[in-house]
Amino acid sequence: MKQSLRRIGLVARREFMAAVMNKGFVIGLLLMPAIIGLLIAVFPLVSSRNVPAVRGEVAVVDPTGQVAGALRTALTAEAITARRRDSAMRALQNTPAVVRDAATSPTAIARTVGAAPALTILERTASADLQREKQWLTERVAAGGLRHLALIVVQPNAVIASAPAEYGSYELFIPENIDDRLETELYDAIRESLVAARIRAHNLNRNEVEAVMSVRRAASVTVAAGAERQTNVAFNRMLPFVFAGLLVFGVTIGGQTLLTQTVEEKSNRVIEVLLSAVSPIELMAGKILGQMAVSMLVLAIYIGLGLVTLMSFAMLGLLDPLLIVYLIVFFLISYLLFAAVFSAVGAAVNEMREAQSLMTPVMLLLMAPWMFATVIGREPNSAFSVALSFIPPVNTFAMMIRLGSATPPPIWQVLVTMVVGLAAACAVTWFAAKVFKVGLLMHGKAPDMATLMRWAREA
Repeated sequence: MKQSLRRIGLVARREFMAAVMNKGFVIGLLLMPAIIGLLIAVFPLVSSRNVPAVRGEVAVVDPTGQVAGALRTALTAEAITARRRDSAMRALQNTPAVVRDAATSPTAIARTVGAAPALTILERTASADLQREKQWLTERVAAGGLRHLALIVVQPNAVIASAPAEYGSYELFIPENIDDRLETELYDAIRESLVAARIRAHNLNRNEVEAVMSVRRAASVTVAAGAERQTNVAFNRMLPFVFAGLLVFGVTIGGQTLLTQTVEEKSNRVIEVLLSAVSPIELMAGKILGQMAVSMLVLAIYIGLGLVTLMSFAMLGLLDPLLIVYLIVFFLISYLLFAAVFSAVGAAVNEMREAQSLMTPVMLLLMAPWMFATVIGREPNSAFSVALSFIPPVNTFAMMIRLGSATPPPIWQVLVTMVVGLAAACAVTWFAAKVFKVGLLMHGKAPDMATLMRWAREA
């Protein structure tokens, strides 16, 4: 037994060193964090780059005679800039202080707000021909002239209700290829102008009305057993996806490498040399353990990067440390199950092309929880989410998503998932070991599922 463990350790060490000493592994390991960091740095600059300000004319047909004037004020560059600034500040209300301070600096706000459009308001008569005005939108503009950007038609009962609480609205006509940001600005300005006109029509004080309707949104506090922490909605929504992604990523890295190396060693006859020194079971165990160490290394690096990022944004307190423990436990269970399948497939085929048909259902099972992450994260205690938590091989992934959600499952369900997952991993490993033992020295036509079952019975 001691000698067998020693040989397994040697194989595992060989697999680990062969992987981590490879230049491609080092480049690939560093490449993804570099790409993510680059996207984080570049995306805000690209999305908030100084786009030339939109210039053009907006025609208004206002039979009420009370909206066009307010609309002219609401569509000035100053008013548009103020609305954009207020919108940006509201979006940052529940973010951590360090993020809010950085995002609300004068430079950051200027980039977020951007250049306001320069709009000229043209008031049409109430009896204006609507079809003629629509044609005005499509008229060719002379070089240097102002583009015809929109036609706003206010309904007659938009200010004074035709019946109690039954106000009319407006119609908006725009030409092709208009900037969607301008359309949003028009909607906001028209709404503001109509509200102001209705308040004036009822002789009300707008400041008093807004004060009555204004309710400051309080920052929610998440209460857990023995602890309280500030709630961050964006963080809570993203957390299940992050943990599910780490789990899938870690299993895929080790499993794919295990499959590739096994197929290459079998096709190059290196396997036959290795089998002269170790048994098939020792070889399989060593390969799985070696690649597991590689995946654990990658996982530890990305967890460390994530913790450093949270610390730099003063958000570390939002993360429950127990989630990292659960992530490691569920990774070990998931990896053991899928690595056994990957190694069995690698031993059964002669080249990577043959492995594709056998690996397709396995990869679908591996990606299924990720595809259902939104559903599980939104309703972690629904019948569907609970059922997935007890069905291997997706149970560990589903449970990890539930643990990262805002309403974690009870501890007994977590323990049941661990037991079920471990039992499934042991059963799959037993079957895979039988296939691995027979398939290593088999050459020729790629086996189907019936052949694999026969090998398991004969081994």
